Amino acid sequence: MRLPDYKEARTRDKRSYKRVDFEIDDKVKNKYKGKNFCLKTYGCQMNEHDSENIKALLVYLGFVPVSDYESADLVLLNTCSIRENAHNKAFGMLGRLKHLKSKRRDLLIGLCGCMAQEASVTSEILERYPFVNFVFGTHNIYQLPNILDKAITDNKQQIEVFSREGDLVEGLPVIRTNNYKAYVNIIYGCDKFCTYCIVPYTRGRERSRKKEDILAEVDSLIRDGYKEITLLGQNVNAYGKDLYSDYNLGNLLEDIAQKEILRIRFMTSHPWDFTDHMVEVLGKYSNIMPSVHLPVQSGSNKVLKLMGRRYTRESYLELFNKIKKTVPSVAMSTDIIVGFPGESEDDFLDTLSLVHECKFDNAFTFIFSKREGTPACKLEDNTTDQEKEMRLQRLNEVVNHYFLENNKKLVGKVILVLVEGLSSKKDNMYFGYSDTNKLINFTSSEPVNSGDLVSVKITEAKTWSLDGEIIN
Repeated sequence: MRLPDYKEARTRDKRSYKRVDFEIDDKVKNKYKGKNFCLKTYGCQMNEHDSENIKALLVYLGFVPVSDYESADLVLLNTCSIRENAHNKAFGMLGRLKHLKSKRRDLLIGLCGCMAQEASVTSEILERYPFVNFVFGTHNIYQLPNILDKAITDNKQQIEVFSREGDLVEGLPVIRTNNYKAYVNIIYGCDKFCTYCIVPYTRGRERSRKKEDILAEVDSLIRDGYKEITLLGQNVNAYGKDLYSDYNLGNLLEDIAQKEILRIRFMTSHPWDFTDHMVEVLGKYSNIMPSVHLPVQSGSNKVLKLMGRRYTRESYLELFNKIKKTVPSVAMSTDIIVGFPGESEDDFLDTLSLVHECKFDNAFTFIFSKREGTPACKLEDNTTDQEKEMRLQRLNEVVNHYFLENNKKLVGKVILVLVEGLSSKKDNMYFGYSDTNKLINFTSSEPVNSGDLVSVKITEAKTWSLDGEIIN
């Protein structure tokens, strides 16, 4: 049994890591044939991509995926720890599974992902959730077949969580959720240690994949007919800093943009590592989508310093305007936290004024959520919950105003849309996303297929989406 330890997880040193190829024993192939599984995923795109690997491992073992957890032989929760709400969802699901297991003693239950990396979570599972069969973390997904096997054969709860990241494992099997859009991990972990964020503890230090491995994966996706790839990392802009002296995300984007791939995206960016070279590359290639997610978190320099964000309001705006000038059609999105400990009304007004200046196309807004083990958890907080709720409401009114204002500018224009599928709104309506990552619902007199790139004339603007009709 291995339990997580925050002291180990926060350690950053110059120890090297190896690139190793994933191997699995042929003897375990179809070992659990006839069994099925339900995999529930919470959280970010990195978690979604992890679940694509987990699904492939389970299918190799012979399991068949099902969507109804009540009919599954194995239920696995791939969890998120970024906010308290994500915790509550996972523990709420465990509560339902406890009731189900009281009726079906042979039901297997597992928990993995970021919550597994939290010492308080694993302690709680040991004490209050003995019916959970196994737990593993973000650093040892490749060990799932062995952990599952041991949980079954020993008939004892297995907790195998590495506090420190190990080698970088290449070649994990993958069953992609989408046949034309794919995630590609380029860097794991984060070294920024923003005072409110649990990610550096749950995902470990920054470790870049070799460019050869990334480019080979992209080539494979192109051969398989994929039209859009999203380069992933907790801090994607830091790519290459730990591996190369003269090769970074800008170089990688340029190498990929020169290939036969229709759309390239990347996320999530930290303003600190967004270089002029990256901005230049963004403006140079039409297949790098004009859509940048650039979390600001606060418009107050005082709060940014308390958050440990390593930039100022002024430097953020300088970068923001540089991107807008280089790529005039770019859609900028962001993350904003209200109610951070120490945030005054004036600090909040600074955030509102920054939103008025930036006029973001999209924003993910949150009330500060304490994460055990982070420095911000210990900061004095004199703002009432009611005031935090009011600030979030005031902020959302402002950001929503600009979402709609920006969308209205697109009415009457023809936009290329990558089709996702049929909309649930009404018959003959489809949905997809523009190059700027805006949701487009559109009608078509003729059938269209998921993965098609179609021209849509925008007829109506809404706050979070656009309506249109296909142009034949």
